[in-house]
Amino acid sequence: MKQGQSLWTREELILAINLYCKMPFGKMHKTNAAIIELAELIGRTPSSVALKLGNFASFDPTLKARGIKGASNASKLDKAIWDEFYNNWDEALLQSEVMLAQKQHSTIEKINDIDLEQFPKDGKEKERLIKNRVNQSLFRKIVLATYNNKCCITGLEQPELLIASHIVPWSRNESIRLSPMNGLCLNALHDKAFDSGLIAIRPDDYTIVLSDKLKQKKLISPVLESNFIAYEKQTIILPDKFFPEPEYLDYHYQHIFQK
Repeated sequence: MKQGQSLWTREELILAINLYCKMPFGKMHKTNAAIIELAELIGRTPSSVALKLGNFASFDPTLKARGIKGASNASKLDKAIWDEFYNNWDEALLQSEVMLAQKQHSTIEKINDIDLEQFPKDGKEKERLIKNRVNQSLFRKIVLATYNNKCCITGLEQPELLIASHIVPWSRNESIRLSPMNGLCLNALHDKAFDSGLIAIRPDDYTIVLSDKLKQKKLISPVLESNFIAYEKQTIILPDKFFPEPEYLDYHYQHIFQK
């Protein structure tokens, strides 16, 4: 550590990894507006925040698989925070979002643009509904950032048409609801097809598989051809971090996909 520098606190690291999750890897540089904003919030320089994100990148198995090492000066506390998130995304991410809201003198509802008027006035049901909405908002931010705001099948970049799709459905496994590896960025049409089991992603090579229901000769049309048949056996556009977990893709293939 250079003279005049102070050690990063646990709170600062949690806020940094929160940002790491919400940002495409290729945009983690000191001139990025989000990095500058966090730096001002925690009293650090943009350069130091960008370097810290690089430290977290050094632990990311997806980046390692691509031969990207990240920064080489990560601390034991950096690794501990990474492991804390990587092994418990749902709890850790939500807590980090609460911490971020507090630091901004706001609430998790406000920083996720959630209108409280649409919920009951009080009670446990309100708390449950708000938590679910916050989780959905947070998951969307992370998944779209992970895929650089592009549909992983078509490359579509129109935000209004993009969905953060769960590989293992939201209702079937609460422990991985917020895991970035349980998400795909899909356009609305292919999200519906994926949820309905009409398409799947092979867990071994990330190629697109179509259900026989889409390939019945009497149903083939130019629209079906251009939107589905054309993509069969193609590899999805893989994210620059947080590859979809093969175990989750296999679950979808075995239990939801209509072979």
